This record gives sequence, structure tokens and C-alpha cells, in this order.
Amino acid sequence: MTQEITAIAAVATNGVIGVDNTIPWRLAGDFARLKQLTMGGVLVMGRRTFESIGRPLPGRESFVVTRNPDWQAAGVRTFGDVDSALDAALATGKAVWVFGGGEIYRQAWARTTALEITHVEQSPAGDATFPEIDPAEWRVVTRENREGFSWVSYVRVTSA
Repeated sequence: MTQEITAIAAVATNGVIGVDNTIPWRLAGDFARLKQLTMGGVLVMGRRTFESIGRPLPGRESFVVTRNPDWQAAGVRTFGDVDSALDAALATGKAVWVFGGGEIYRQAWARTTALEITHVEQSPAGDATFPEIDPAEWRVVTRENREGFSWVSYVRVTSA
């Protein structure tokens, strides 16, 4: 059985997930949901995403992908590519979460088996985007509509 790799993100209507290494919105309850979902798991993220957070998130392991072999941060494991980080994360036996940014999502996309998306009903300018969620490839499992956004869980559609 293949272990799940889940991408988690808040995505605007226009696909934007960030601008200048920040999230362009604040949504009531979204960070609490993110914490509840990812607690105890492994977060695979790019260096800029990690630096925007500023520290490892408590109760989760942080695996940071960077092209700089000299980059280090306390409390994280570093990897030179996404596949190595995903392989090491899977080897822990813990839930694996692809945590951003845009390029990390794209590089992990073919191996991603599930999505936890906060669909944000805004279209801000931004410089980081999430890959397109093609309904031919992804099936909605649950949807919870909120004021100005929705929490949606997807699974990858596999061909028989």
C-alpha cells in the first residue's frame, strides 16, 4: 500500500497562494484547522516558506528543500530536492504534508495523493501560485463552506 502524500494550502480564486513571501489574507479558524490536520506529521517545504514562518512548527517535523547545501536551521532536516525529502518523510511512517511554496507543490505534484485546500474567495495579486486542480484528476471528498472561503478535501482519481 502506498502511503499518502497530502498537499495543504490556502488558494485564492486566481490560484495565488502568496505574495512577497507572505499570505495575502487572514481567515478565521484556518490556522487552527491547519494545526489540527498536520499535528504529528512531517511538513515538506521550501526554504523561503520555512523562512516566512521563522521556526519549526511545534509538534511536527520540518523537512526543508533548498538548493544551498550550506543552509541550515535549528530543528529542521534539509534536502537538496523534493523527492529526497518526500522519501525521507515517508520513511518516518508519519503523515506527510507538502507545505509549499508554489515550486515545491509543482515538484511534488505527481506524487501527491490528496489535497486539503482552503479555497479563498479573493483574487489578490501574488507571485506564488498553486497548481491547477483538474477535476479529471481530483475528486472532492468533503466541502465545508465558510464565510469567504471553503475547506475542501480531494483525493487523486486513479485509473483502473
